Amino acid sequence: MIKGQKVVCINDTFPALIRAIYKQLPVKGTTYTIREVFLGREKVVKAGDSATVGLLLAELTNPPDPFHQGKQELGFSSERFAPLEEKTDESQVGEEAGELAGVGHGDDKPHSGYWQN
Repeated sequence: MIKGQKVVCINDTFPALIRAIYKQLPVKGTTYTIREVFLGREKVVKAGDSATVGLLLAELTNPPDPFHQGKQELGFSSERFAPLEEKTDESQVGEEAGELAGVGHGDDKPHSGYWQN
């Protein structure tokens, strides 16, 4: 996951402690934009011993992490989100393929380089 990428929340189940210290939480099925990617702790406790990829989201703002020396904003585990798969416009893909299909003459006869009618 990278900064600026769209993601969708797939897990919005939070323990009571998280609900108490966060101002805003993501909602399952809602699309968000990644504001920042960072290495974070897996548990919100002093000196958590396991790391996880954390995300800050453009649409949500939370208070500083009380256990982070730099007072970094409280973020979310990347495992709570899935990359949003943007739909491609089938007609646009077809048009682009059609443009390429017209290249060449399509037979084995040599051509002099001039258009034939």
